[in-house]
Amino acid sequence: MTPEFVVSVAAEAVKMSLLLSLPLLGVGLAVGLAIAVLQATTQVQEMTLTFVPKIVAVLLALLVAAPWMLNKMTQFASRMITTIPDIVH
Repeated sequence: MTPEFVVSVAAEAVKMSLLLSLPLLGVGLAVGLAIAVLQATTQVQEMTLTFVPKIVAVLLALLVAAPWMLNKMTQFASRMITTIPDIVH
């Protein structure tokens, strides 16, 4: 196991985690921005108005994206498992 291999596996794991979190973070960002614009125009500064819609939106996005996320995680795990014999020699 070379240092280059370890770095490439770590880089691939980081890329995978960013790819899997992107849909949820994007939905949270979009809903948060929409709520902020709504609050700025109406001057209603209620704290629960920001958190509850974001939580609901992220949970809905998780329900929609869960099959895709599970497929990506399974593919990544199977790739890592199949490389074990190459590592051990």
